[in-house]
Amino acid sequence: MKKTYNFSAGPAVLPRKVLEVVQHELLNYKGSGMSVMELSHRSSLYQDIHNETKHLLKSLLNLNDDFEILFIQGGASLQFTMIPLNFAKDKIGDYIDGGTWGKRAIEEANIINPKHTVCLASGESSNYTKIPATPEIPNDGAYLHITTNNTIEGTTLYELPQTNLPLIADMSSNILSVDYDYNQFDLIDAGAQKNLGPAGVCVVAVKKQLLQTINHTLPSMLDYRVYKDNDSLFNTPPTFSIYMLREVLKWVKDLGGVKAMEKRAKQKANLLYDTLDQSKLFDTPVKGKDRSLNNIPFYTQSDALNKLKLAGHRSVGGMRASIYNAMPLEGVKALCDFINTFEKEHLHAQD
Repeated sequence: MKKTYNFSAGPAVLPRKVLEVVQHELLNYKGSGMSVMELSHRSSLYQDIHNETKHLLKSLLNLNDDFEILFIQGGASLQFTMIPLNFAKDKIGDYIDGGTWGKRAIEEANIINPKHTVCLASGESSNYTKIPATPEIPNDGAYLHITTNNTIEGTTLYELPQTNLPLIADMSSNILSVDYDYNQFDLIDAGAQKNLGPAGVCVVAVKKQLLQTINHTLPSMLDYRVYKDNDSLFNTPPTFSIYMLREVLKWVKDLGGVKAMEKRAKQKANLLYDTLDQSKLFDTPVKGKDRSLNNIPFYTQSDALNKLKLAGHRSVGGMRASIYNAMPLEGVKALCDFINTFEKEHLHAQD
């Protein structure tokens, strides 16, 4: 079979061992005679999957008992709406804009209530090539929203802002890759299709105390309390995506957990950054301490060459390699070899 390395930002690479387990179980899950995709979400077999997935995630993130784990459809983009809708009714939602998805979160919050949304800092003036400095944060807001990893621009916020406000983070593209103290957050959301599993489910870890601040009526499917009170089973959840999520979490646990994932991520990222930094053809827009371990944009001075391989996001151009947890070291080595070969063949094309 042809060996292909998937550097897409999402849907992204999945661990081969996980795919092999799923392939083996696909037609007959635990002797049921049915695929997981056919199991009732009220069945005991699926309930075991559901509960184990929540337990694994809390354990890997070392979350204390104050956290609820919710499974919500609509991806992280729906969270841009749910967060202000649930928590910013009478207070200001404060935001730090570190990139495209931080900006998108602000835009969606402004649709809910522009009078209750404030951007405290933005990296737009630097073309999002570095994380903006954390400003003084007011104490009277509803929450502070951050994006820990900017998938498109290739920057990561490693040092969390100090605030008395509830800290809310979109962690879609670096959850389980960076060994944060996850208990510092009050709400974490992460679309699965980058570092957790296939598309279809968004993981939300939220403190019960934050949920208790919601005191107004909301549509059921946009109300975090409904998901909590019904164990994310108010309607049919994306059962197969949650099953796949469980298998990825088991794989992470077997490899040593988040600390081991961060060590692997640094090894892969350093290899690719070293290759790019030594290149006479390629350059990277992000320098220094803010460089992402997961998404690495790079470019040449030739638009024609930039379009040949690994095209970057349409909003920024260039090229980008996403090297999430499931990307093996061998894949990054293959990319570095390709970059070196490509440079030898095209170095003078941009002269």
